[in-house]
Amino acid sequence: MPDRRIEEYGLIGNMLSAALVGRDGAIDWLCLPRFDSPACFAALLGTPENGRWKLSPAAAFTSTRRYLRDSAVLETRFETATGCVTLTDFMPINEGDAHIDLIRIVTGVEGAVEMEMDFALRFENGQAIPWVRRKDYGLSAVAGPNAVELHTALPLEGRKMRTAARFRVAKGETVPMTLSYHPSTRQPHFVSDRHEALEHTLTWWREWIKRGSIDTMAPRWRDPVVRSLITLKMLIYAPTAGIVAAPTTSLPEAIGGARNWDYRYCWLRDSALTLYALLNAGYRQEAEAWRQWLLRAVAGAPEQLQIMYGLSGERWLPEFELPWLDGFAASKPVRIGNGAAAQMQLDVYGELIETLHAARDAALQPQDEAWRLQRVLLDHLETIWQNKDRGIWEVRGPDRAFTHSRMMAWAAFDRAVLSVERHGMKGPVDRWRQLRAAIHEDVCTHGFDAEKNSFVQYYGGKALDASLLLMPQIGFLPADDPRVAGTIAAVERELMRDGFVRRYSTESAEDGVGGKEGAFLACSFWLADAYVLAGRHKDARALFDRLLDVRNDLGLLSEEYDSEEKRLLGNFPQAFSHIGVINTAHNLSLRQGPAHQRAGRIAPDKAARVGDGPADPGAT
Repeated sequence: MPDRRIEEYGLIGNMLSAALVGRDGAIDWLCLPRFDSPACFAALLGTPENGRWKLSPAAAFTSTRRYLRDSAVLETRFETATGCVTLTDFMPINEGDAHIDLIRIVTGVEGAVEMEMDFALRFENGQAIPWVRRKDYGLSAVAGPNAVELHTALPLEGRKMRTAARFRVAKGETVPMTLSYHPSTRQPHFVSDRHEALEHTLTWWREWIKRGSIDTMAPRWRDPVVRSLITLKMLIYAPTAGIVAAPTTSLPEAIGGARNWDYRYCWLRDSALTLYALLNAGYRQEAEAWRQWLLRAVAGAPEQLQIMYGLSGERWLPEFELPWLDGFAASKPVRIGNGAAAQMQLDVYGELIETLHAARDAALQPQDEAWRLQRVLLDHLETIWQNKDRGIWEVRGPDRAFTHSRMMAWAAFDRAVLSVERHGMKGPVDRWRQLRAAIHEDVCTHGFDAEKNSFVQYYGGKALDASLLLMPQIGFLPADDPRVAGTIAAVERELMRDGFVRRYSTESAEDGVGGKEGAFLACSFWLADAYVLAGRHKDARALFDRLLDVRNDLGLLSEEYDSEEKRLLGNFPQAFSHIGVINTAHNLSLRQGPAHQRAGRIAPDKAARVGDGPADPGAT
C-alpha cells in the first residue's frame, strides 16, 4: 500500500477499542476486544490481505470528511460523477457492558452512487483467516477465541477468502451495517437499530463535552481543545481507566526506519500532565479515575515500579516482532509489546508523586493509602536517586546520570515537603528538605554546562534534551533564571528545525537504536509553555498556532512531525500530543494555567475556576 500517510486516517472508538478509518473508506486497523488485543484488521501495517473493511464508490471519487459536532462520529462524503453519498462510522458507547460494535451507515445525498464493499477479517494481527459462515443476517466468522458477526442486508459474495458486495445507493436511501464482536464461547449479543445507536452516541458525546469547563478557554482555541479532549477520552480504557499512549503499534518515527514501537500501554511519564489537562478542562471524574488506576497499577514493592503498564496494570509486556507484516510504508520491524517496560527510569518516581500531590491539592477524593504509598516510594528513592538510568526517552544505549531524571527526583521530595507543609501529612520533613537541597545542588553543579550556558542531557555530556524545558514548569528553577533562559536558547539553537522541537539529537546521542526521527510534538508544546512562563507570549502563540497547523483535517496529531516532508510520524493519534494541545491552550488562556500551577504549586483547576482574565491578551 504505497504512498500512504498517517494523516489520512481518522479515529473512532468506544473506550474499549478503537479503529482507524482512511479517507478512502477503509478501516485498516482494529484490535478486538481491547486496545492491546491482536488486530483483526491490520492492513495499516501490511496489505489488504492482512485484513481491512473498505466501503467506497465503485467509480472515481473525491472525498471530504469531518467529525459530527462535539462527537467521535466520523462522516466521510464521497462525490462521484453520478451523485454523492456519506459514510458515517462510529462505535456506540455501551456503558455497563463490554459489547463492542462498529457501525457503518451509507446515506444517499444526491443522485445515485454504485458502492463496493471489500471485507477481509484476519485475526491474530493479520495472520489468521477465520472460518466464515453465511447467516440470515449476514456473516459469522470464528477463529479460536474470537468471533465476529457482520450484520448487513447486502447480497454478499465470497472471493478468495474475502467477502465482497456491490450495491447502489440513491438520494434518501440508507444502507446500515454492523460489525459486532463476542468471545467464540458465547452467543452473539443483540444488535440494536443503527440509527437509534447513532443518535444515542451523538447525545452521549455532546453531553460529555458539556460536563467540561470549556468556557474558560479562549474562543479561538475551543475547537482544537474539544477535539483533543474527545481523542483523549477515546483513549481511556473504560473498565480500568488506564489511558493508552496511542491505539496503534509500530507506526514509524521515520519512514523506512526501525524506530517503531508498541504504544498501546499506559505510561507513568504522562501522568502529571494528564491530570492537569483533565482537571483544568473540568473533568474531575476522569482525573479521579486516572489517579485510582495509578494507585492500583504501581501497588507493590517500590523497587519494582515500572515506567509503563498494561491497560489493567499488567507488568509483563514482552516485546516481539511480526515477520509477516511489512510495516507502514515498508518500515520494519512491526513490534508487539514493549521491552522498555523493564527499564529503570528514576523520573517516574517524581512523576507519580507529583501526580498524587496534585490530586491532593485539587481536593480529589481523599485516600490515606495514597500517602502511605508515597512514603514507601520516597524511602526507596532516597537510596537510588544517584543511580544511573535510561531516562525519560527509554534509550536502549548505556545507563546515564540523566539530568531530567535527577530533576524529577528533586520534584518527588519537593512535593513530599509541600504535602507536609500544606496538608499536614506525616513524614520526616527535615530529611526530605535536606534531600531536596542536595539533589538541587547536584543537578545545578553537574547537569549545567557553563560553556554552552545550558543544562545538558546527562552529566558530563554535551548533548541537549528537550525534557529540560520542563525545569521551570515543575518549579526547579524560575523561568527568569539565566540558566533556564540559556537552556531555552540552546534548545532553539540546536534542537529546533523548521520551527519544531526534536527531543534530542539522534545523530549525536548514543541511544542504542540509531536512525533519524521527526520533531517530537509534545516537546514543541513544552517550549510554548516555557515561553509563557518566560513572558514571551507572542512566541508562544506563534509556536502553538504552528503546531495546530500540522494537525490533520480532522484535528488529530501523531507523536512526531517530519518538517521536511510535511507529514505526521509515529503512533497515531498520540495522547501526549493532544495533552499538549489542552495544556498549552490553557496556559495561553489563563493567568494561572497548568504551567504556572505546577511551577507555583497552585491547585490544578482552581485557577481555571477563579481566573482573572487571560495570561495573554492576544489569546482572546
